[in-house]
Amino acid sequence: MVSVLIAPDKFKGSLSADDVALALERGLLEGAPHARVHRLAPADGGEGSVAAACAGRFRPETVTVTGPTGLPLTARVAVDSRTRTAVVEAAAVCGLGVLPYGRTAPLTATSRGLGQAVRHALASGADTVVLALGGVATTDGGAGLLQSLGAVLAREDGTPIGPGGRGLAGLRTADLAEARSALAGVDLVLATDVDNPLLGPAGAAAVYGPQKGATASDVRELDDALGAFVRGLEAAGVPDAARLARMPGAGAAGGLGFAGMLLGGRVRSGADYFLTLLGADELLAGSDLVITGEGSLDEQSLAGKLPVALARRARRQGVPVHAVAGRCTLPADRTAAHFRSVQALADLTDEDCASDSALSARLLARCGRTLADRWIG
Repeated sequence: MVSVLIAPDKFKGSLSADDVALALERGLLEGAPHARVHRLAPADGGEGSVAAACAGRFRPETVTVTGPTGLPLTARVAVDSRTRTAVVEAAAVCGLGVLPYGRTAPLTATSRGLGQAVRHALASGADTVVLALGGVATTDGGAGLLQSLGAVLAREDGTPIGPGGRGLAGLRTADLAEARSALAGVDLVLATDVDNPLLGPAGAAAVYGPQKGATASDVRELDDALGAFVRGLEAAGVPDAARLARMPGAGAAGGLGFAGMLLGGRVRSGADYFLTLLGADELLAGSDLVITGEGSLDEQSLAGKLPVALARRARRQGVPVHAVAGRCTLPADRTAAHFRSVQALADLTDEDCASDSALSARLLARCGRTLADRWIG
């Protein structure tokens, strides 16, 4: 009996990772009913990270936090009491998907709720906290996170700086002692596959600000404010601020990577971290074939996003990997190093399947049948 591992990423805006896996499984079993299928719905540190953890041995806990625009919202934290590990997903707390009515607030959105969720995780007994960084609505350099953990970030008159990136320029006094004390003895993991620095043309504001509703002038204001934030921290006695701002990953999630580094966090590949967390290597060891994929297979994928990270692990165990994507912009010679075959939904229809989840599911099932016919028989 052929054993198949189906482990895709989400098709953003269309289907969750689990929905993608289910559609592929349905088609695969139509063509190869004798196959034994294992589904895995991993994450890469972005949206869906808590759900991915809870699909394993983690349990969800509900927490009420301050949302990106200051309104309360309910989110979930994943906790594993056995390993004393918690996964806190930035997208669930201050993400684009939780903005009231979908209205962006690029200059004022805050990450304050993320610190509140971290406090909940610590109160649950976690001594390893994984911050899943991705999909946020904020570009505040993680100032909200720092403040809710006890950091003092104040203006000239002693009042706290305002919310969001716009408030950073007013920083005159900073004290991170209480925030750092709150995480003393805690292994803080910054799960991200973003390697941008905090500032400049490759930084948080320039690269990701437009996705959060920032205009060209907003981007300039945010980048200037983030620069002022770094200088203000250094002037207030945080000597490693400028160095950390230049580190790969500092620009992740609107600067939450930078704030996490200030708190002693270590950057880890989100895809690799969650694959390990969910036991992918053990599943690969018992598999004859792997199917993975994501919404867009492109240059960013080759930097180590989930499908490529999984393919690298599978190659070490000699297991062939096939990819299915919403679209593929890579030539065959670039994908051949990782995948035995690639199917793109965009090649199967003239319709916009990215905005039609039902169509995407039908096409994924078709891809599953094709894989069964060609590679399983």
